[in-house]
Order: sequence, then C-alpha cells, then structure tokens
Amino acid sequence: MSDTIVNVTGLNVSFGPVHVLKDVSARLDRSETLGVVGESGSGKSTLAKAMVGLVKASSGEVWVDGLEVVEASRRELAHYHRRVQMIPQDPFSSLSPRQTIGQTLAEAIDPGRARVGRHQDRIAEWLERVGLEPGMMHRYPHEFSGGQRQRIAIARGLILEPSVVIADEITSALDVSVQAQILELLAELRQSLGLTMVFISHNLAVVQRVSDQVLVLYRGQVVEAGPAERIYQAPQHWYTRALLDADPGSPGFTLD
Repeated sequence: MSDTIVNVTGLNVSFGPVHVLKDVSARLDRSETLGVVGESGSGKSTLAKAMVGLVKASSGEVWVDGLEVVEASRRELAHYHRRVQMIPQDPFSSLSPRQTIGQTLAEAIDPGRARVGRHQDRIAEWLERVGLEPGMMHRYPHEFSGGQRQRIAIARGLILEPSVVIADEITSALDVSVQAQILELLAELRQSLGLTMVFISHNLAVVQRVSDQVLVLYRGQVVEAGPAERIYQAPQHWYTRALLDADPGSPGFTLD
C-alpha cells in the first residue's frame, strides 16, 4: 500500500484569462513535509486552496487522503475539511474577538456542541502542546501577542488530529526571533505527532528548515522539485538560486 497521501497531477487553475497554476504536479508521503516556495504571485497559496477545495481547478487531479478534491461533492468536502486543516497566515483575523480561545478550540472540535466544559481536558492538552498555559483558554484573542496567536492557530489546526495540515505563510508576519520559536515548535510537533504537512512560504531558508521535499513555483509553474537538502545545497534553476541568494544565512547570500 502506497504511503502517498497527497498527489497533484497536471493541475491548472485560471481566474478569467489569467492562468495562475500551469500543469502543476506534486506528491507528498505520509509523515513528511512538502515545502512550497515562491515569491508573491507565484501561485503557492492558490495551490494550497486547490488542495482544500476552496479554489476550483480548470483541469487536473488533486488526490488528498483518498479523495479526488476537484470533482468532490459538497457533502464529501464537508467531511474532508475535518481531515485536512489549513493554518492561516493571519491568526488574528481568523479568531473571533467575541470568543475566548477555549470557545474557539471547542468549536473546532465539535461545531454543533462547542462547550468549553465538555472539551476542557482536550483543550488544555493542546494549549500545553503548543507552549501555552491551560488557563489561557479563558482569555480573548486581543490579550495575546502575535506569536501566541499563531500558536493558538496551530492548536486549532491540529486539535482534530487531521490527516494533512496546510500551513500558509504562518511565519511571514512574525519577527525573526518569534519565527524561530514557531519553527522549533513545528519541528517538535512533526516529530511527536508524525505530521503530514504542506508548508508554504516565500522564504526558501525557512522552508528548508521544516521540509523533507521542496517544490519551487515561478509564475504558476514548477521550476524545481526534490529533496530539501539537495535543493538548498545544489539548486538547478536560476530562480531557485535567486531565492537562496536573497535569504540571510543561505549559501549565496551577500550584502555586497
């Protein structure tokens, strides 16, 4: 039995006359992380949305955890969305200011019966897993820092123990020191939970830190794909080399 859990083949997405994704193919095995990297407008967020069925493909196939997403019905997608979770770039706008963190996590567990008391032990466990105090479940989003809100978003994405997690630019709004803490947390969760994750970023150095495989998108097309270490050490495409040269700490970075 194959360990492949995500298999994208010949994916095309158009918005009117604009072709956002052109013949994109990608594969991800269970308990691995696929890093998707590219500059703004490269199509990486569109790829993520196509994987969760939020964007309709023009053609191609997207198989995720046994479901072909492109042709899936609304009923199939409703069930599927509990098995495939997206962690957003901006957790503050995705967290209701009128709900405590406990209420938000209880709603993620059971939208029909979102009672904190009913799920209190599970909520406390997941807050601890992401480095927060269980008592914080009674606070509101505005009482947390940006890094803490991102930890809450991670807990909300993982509390259902989904088959696949899609993290869309989740460190881009954070300063460098907080980015490092979030990446360390993800590394710990990957190891302890065996996460299967699609990690999207414009920063190749960040992607390399958390990914087993890397997919480089340029103007909606895959220009390079392969093991993270190989792409970081020996990039083949000029665009991949340009991304590396722009990242502090990368082999080609210079201030000259």
